[in-house]
Amino acid sequence: MVSFIVVSFIVVPFIVVSAVNHIDPQLVADAVESIRQRIREHAGDRHVELIAVTKGFGVDAVQAAVAAGCRSIGENYAQELRDKMAALHAINAAGTVSGDPVVPQVHFIGQLQRNKVRAIADCVDVWQSLDRDALADEIARRCPGAMVFVQVNTTDETSKGGCAPVETARLVAHCGALGLEVVGLMTVGPTNGDATATRDAFRQLRLRADDLGLAFCSMGMSGDLEVALEQGATHIRIGSALFGERTQRRP
Repeated sequence: MVSFIVVSFIVVPFIVVSAVNHIDPQLVADAVESIRQRIREHAGDRHVELIAVTKGFGVDAVQAAVAAGCRSIGENYAQELRDKMAALHAINAAGTVSGDPVVPQVHFIGQLQRNKVRAIADCVDVWQSLDRDALADEIARRCPGAMVFVQVNTTDETSKGGCAPVETARLVAHCGALGLEVVGLMTVGPTNGDATATRDAFRQLRLRADDLGLAFCSMGMSGDLEVALEQGATHIRIGSALFGERTQRRP
C-alpha cells in the first residue's frame, strides 16, 4: 500500500502532464532568448527577472526553463505545484539526468485559499499573490519571514485577485508587522488587453511601489510585457511565449 501511494503521488503526475505537452528544450531555449532580447530592447540595462510560468506543464518544462537560464518558475495551483515538486525532487535524487540538480526559485502567483498554504509551504520561495490579511497571517504562521509581494487589483475587475489600491499601504504594513519580507507589489493587466488601460494599471502599480519604498514590481505577461517593461517592471511572468498554449488545466 505504501509503495502504491508513492508511485501515484510522484511518478504519475509527471508522466501525465509531460506526455500531454511535449516540451522541446531547444524550442524553450530559443524562446527564452527571444524574450530576453525583448527585455533588453525595452528595459535597457535594468535587471528584469524572467519568471517562467510552468503551470499546466510538466516537470520537463521546469527542467527546460532552468537549462535555458531561467532561475525562477511561476505556479498557480497548489496541488499541481506539490505534485510537480515531488516529481522534481525524485528525479534529482535519482540522479538520472546529467548535470546539476534542477532547483528553481518557486514563485506562487495564483489566487490562493488560506487553507492551501500549509500544503505548499515547503515548496514556495516567493509568495506573489498575497492580497488580504487572513492570507498574510497564515503565510506568516507557516513560513515566518517569508518573501512576499502584495497583489494589487489595479484594473478593478472582480474576476482578479488583489487588494484594492487604497488598501495597499495598510496591507504592506500589516505584512511587515507579521515579520514578512515585503519586497514589492504585483498586478495582472486588464483582461481585455486594452493598451491604454494596461499602461494605466502598470503605471499605478509602479507609483505605489515607489511611494512605499518597494523596489520590485511584478507585472507583465506574454501579451503585455513591453508595456510592463516601459512602466518599470522588475519581474515579468511568461508562460505561453516560452512553452506554447496549455492543453490542460489542473486544479
